[in-house]
Amino acid sequence: MLKTKIYCSKNFKIGEIDSRLFGSFLEHMGRVIYTGIYEPEHSFSDEEGFREDVLEAVHQMGVTAVRYPGGNFVSAYHWEDGVGPKEKRPKKLDLAWKSIETNEFGTDEFIKWTKKAKVSPIFTVNLGTRGMEEAIQYLEYCNFEKGTYYSDLRRKHGRENPYGITMWCLGNEMDGEWQVGHKTAYEYGRLAANTGKAMKIIDPSIELIACGSSLSSMSSYPQWDMEVLEQTYDVIDYLALHQYYGGQEKGTKAFLAQTLDMEEYIKTIRSVAQVVKQKKRSKKEMKFSVDEWGVWAFPSNTVNKEIEKEPWKVAPSISEQIYTLEDALLFAGMQMVMLRNADVIKIACQSLLTNISACIMTEQGGGVWLQTIYYPFYYFANYAKGIVLSSTIEGKTYDCEQFLEVPYLDSVVIWNEKQGEVVIFMVNRSEEEPMEVELFMEGFHLKRIKKFISMTAKHKKMTNQQDHKAVIPREREEADIIDEHCIVKIESLSFSMLCIEV
Repeated sequence: MLKTKIYCSKNFKIGEIDSRLFGSFLEHMGRVIYTGIYEPEHSFSDEEGFREDVLEAVHQMGVTAVRYPGGNFVSAYHWEDGVGPKEKRPKKLDLAWKSIETNEFGTDEFIKWTKKAKVSPIFTVNLGTRGMEEAIQYLEYCNFEKGTYYSDLRRKHGRENPYGITMWCLGNEMDGEWQVGHKTAYEYGRLAANTGKAMKIIDPSIELIACGSSLSSMSSYPQWDMEVLEQTYDVIDYLALHQYYGGQEKGTKAFLAQTLDMEEYIKTIRSVAQVVKQKKRSKKEMKFSVDEWGVWAFPSNTVNKEIEKEPWKVAPSISEQIYTLEDALLFAGMQMVMLRNADVIKIACQSLLTNISACIMTEQGGGVWLQTIYYPFYYFANYAKGIVLSSTIEGKTYDCEQFLEVPYLDSVVIWNEKQGEVVIFMVNRSEEEPMEVELFMEGFHLKRIKKFISMTAKHKKMTNQQDHKAVIPREREEADIIDEHCIVKIESLSFSMLCIEV
């Protein structure tokens, strides 16, 4: 059995957790919207066509914010197509996913859905094929009270009060050559800055998110981020980072070690922002939004092959990835990386909510089931509240092809003063050995174990596709408080959460 120690102190704080770190993402792609959250013909759907079984799963999951309508989709999207009477909305070509968009679900429906889901909306404007003028018109439609063309158009559509959208993304992944309307960093930075300035004239209360690098492997990273920040620093509130990891074929050790790449990615972008801050002699501290992130279970060209096989369909079943225990452990590790940077990362959107790289899977006309990645998200969203504490791990490490000295234990410690509890999240990366973890928490009086759960499986490639309860968390009892520290035993290849009353 591996022996590991975690040391932390009440006095060493990283930062307060923003509730928006537990966001998700809806895009007009495949079955994410249609037969995902919206299926008017379904017996479980309400009068608006929203699937109530999905809404219940979203409530339980703890999602706090949702980004919409894309994603790659947004870069050729006309927001006007998704408002007003549904029978008058045009069917359009979706260039991003080579499908037909009916526009039956649009801005007005999304706002209604967010109210039922009890989540904050994050909107994205099209800076691919469109630009400043359309962005400010969209903002006017959503946020201006009345007396102008677009605000009165909203009222004409039956929405008297402004939607009051506070968070806006200035385009999507504009560094990517795959993006419709792809731009250089300078071109995008200038457009984003000018668009942001105009939007804040209309509504100074909004927060703006500019496109940073789409992946840590982009050839333009981190120069793209430097150039964009130099153009937009005084206007925007967040720089967006996107990150997906695949590589299951590399083996478990290398696959799970990719959280170290994510740590380095964020560390680098933080440094870039500090350089720009000093160049501008600014007092402003840039914050970040990881508004697309997740584990990618398909080879990178699989989606393109699926699209080319049957192009120009309505809501085609594409990229419906099925997640294993192994995938869930990397997913949990990525969430812990973001929490360990909670002082500057204030928004994060798991991608996507339903059916594509999703936590929640739906059957058209049928039921709902939950993927392995749903459960780490659930525990983070419902228990990671308060302050992230700095912690040090003392234990064994391993080497793999890309990374050296990878700790077998990945963890983060949260102090929830309001609830009087400390919560420790842990991933044991070892395939072979369980682990005994000794927790030393300076400044806390440990009273009792409130909750201890762990998620593992008989095999690392097990999924919930057939047996929907195959890989789920289980209550555990192998935790004891002894002389002001805690000893807990966790299984090999497992995700665990320990909640201690203090």
